[in-house]
Amino acid sequence: MTDFRSDRMPSVEGRGRARAAWQSYRGWVEKNVVPAVDPVVGPLARRFSVNKVTQLIGFWTMWHAYGGYQGLIDLGMAPTTVHRNVKWFRQVFKAHPDEYSIPGLTLDLKQWHAGGTVETE
Repeated sequence: MTDFRSDRMPSVEGRGRARAAWQSYRGWVEKNVVPAVDPVVGPLARRFSVNKVTQLIGFWTMWHAYGGYQGLIDLGMAPTTVHRNVKWFRQVFKAHPDEYSIPGLTLDLKQWHAGGTVETE
């Protein structure tokens, strides 16, 4: 059997043919398709974005109000849901919810828990 490990390519991209083809296609789409589709898709994307950001701010609030990952699990959130929301949060806000603070928003956790809106075990 031939050992191809000794036949090194110029880079991890090989000779870059697939990447060049992709960039060519992407350039064509951005020039010819995006201007025609954006008037329809743009408002839908913005609507989705507002909904997702609103959800993530709620997630951030619950993360801090209930002590992070384990608190959310104890509250009844599935681990996969927590992981998925952390991933989304990091993609949107460029930081982990534990490390991010929302400018202009502070939480009074004593008042939050005194309000009794959500019970933990």
